[in-house]
Amino acid sequence: MARPPATRTATLFSFGDGSSGPATPGGGGKGAGEGTGGGGPAAGPHVFSVGELTDHIRRLLENDRRLQDVWVKGEVSNLSRSAAGHGYFSLKDERAVLGCVMFRESFNRLKFQLADGLKLLVRGEINVYAPRGSYSLKVVEARPEGLGALFLAFEQLKKKLSFEGLFDPALKRRLPALPRVVGVVTSPTGAVLQDIRNVLFGRFPNASLLLAPARVQGEGAARELIAALGLLNSIEEDPPEVIILARGGGSLEDLWAFNDESLARAIRASGIPVVSAVGHETDFTIADFVADARAPTPSKAAEMVMPRRSEVEERIGMLSSALRRELAGRFDRARLRTDELSRGLGRSAEQLLARRRESLQRLAAVLDAMSPMQVLGRGYSITIRQSTGAAVRDPADLRPGEDVRTLVSKGDFVSTVRSVGTIKEGIPYPRKARPRRAPRKS
Repeated sequence: MARPPATRTATLFSFGDGSSGPATPGGGGKGAGEGTGGGGPAAGPHVFSVGELTDHIRRLLENDRRLQDVWVKGEVSNLSRSAAGHGYFSLKDERAVLGCVMFRESFNRLKFQLADGLKLLVRGEINVYAPRGSYSLKVVEARPEGLGALFLAFEQLKKKLSFEGLFDPALKRRLPALPRVVGVVTSPTGAVLQDIRNVLFGRFPNASLLLAPARVQGEGAARELIAALGLLNSIEEDPPEVIILARGGGSLEDLWAFNDESLARAIRASGIPVVSAVGHETDFTIADFVADARAPTPSKAAEMVMPRRSEVEERIGMLSSALRRELAGRFDRARLRTDELSRGLGRSAEQLLARRRESLQRLAAVLDAMSPMQVLGRGYSITIRQSTGAAVRDPADLRPGEDVRTLVSKGDFVSTVRSVGTIKEGIPYPRKARPRRAPRKS
């Protein structure tokens, strides 16, 4: 907008002779202020419409060069953001409140997050919004008062991710003891890559290195770092077992890509353990906090993931010796246990045999007690019919003149039955033998 002439701006506050100004309230134009004793026409007050006065104030403010590039400090309050991405907030101090607007382009350039209560130093220009008769500051630049914008952004993101649990030690994975393939995300042209190569192959010549190149500084660097991590995670045949995310030293601005929130989440989502090696020992980035391990320098990261071959061989020797000792010890313990079991088994067998022998002896004694020979030894005898060999249980089965065999404890003898008797009331009495029937004459 073209600035109005300075003379016009100045005359708006002066009173004219009434010939060209607007009519006064309740009166006419020329001569409306005449008096009886005056020597000329009296001047009336200049009356503005609301729009005229607002336009006048707007021109005053917009023509003041000091207000078109002004720095203001205050505390943020009533922060909001529209659907279009513009930011609206107020700056306040103990005396006044100033409305501020920050359009999307400027808002997106902020390195930190605006928040209520944050003390800011802002740069912008005063604008007047005529429909409401209000003025505001159009902010084009903002800095945290007392803290650098990048440092504040770093602290804000660190607090946010820590609250979400991305720094939880329980999430950090153990690095492989001897990785066969090491992935590296860094610039392909810097000294960092060469340092890592020298350390890796110097410590273990048989190792393999996979480079996923990416910019490590400047606009778009964070996106390239994320893409490189994704590339290494997508390898199916001989994938890396560990990834080194590396960059040399630099200022906070130089290292800012490693403080990107999306990169932090990509590191945590990686299916392969990640070692962050950004800057020097005193440099810390968000990537350091979220990675599975942090190394102070890229060279130290290479040492961390790859042991020396001599150390591996020494370790293998120690493990082999320990394994042999353990196996020998286990064999000795097993042999002692076998001997104990054998002795115990022998004792158990002898005891079992003794118990069986005693049982057989008892059974033999019972059988012996029930043996007929034992009965014969006590004076009894057994009579057997010579004709059939059957034992005689009932004398009625015998006939006089029949030969019988009698067994006694010392032997036997044969006799002929002369008579047969039965036991009546415990006393045997003779019974006449039945006469033999004479054979019938034919």
